[in-house]
Amino acid sequence: METTQYFEVTYLDTDCGRIRAETFDDIADAERFAGRQAADEDGWAIIDAVPVKEGLKAA
Repeated sequence: METTQYFEVTYLDTDCGRIRAETFDDIADAERFAGRQAADEDGWAIIDAVPVKEGLKAA
C-alpha cells in the first residue's frame, strides 16, 4: 500500500527550550510521541498530517 501522507510532530523540547520536529509514518506512533512530549507541565506538541508529494519526473 502506497502512503499518501506522513505525520509531523512539532514539540517543545523542555530539556533545552527549543522547538523541534519528528516525522512518523503511523498516526498511532505520532500520538504516542506527542503524548510523551506534552506530559511535562510546560511541554506541548502538535501533530500535522502532511501529504507526500510526487517526486520530480525526468524529462
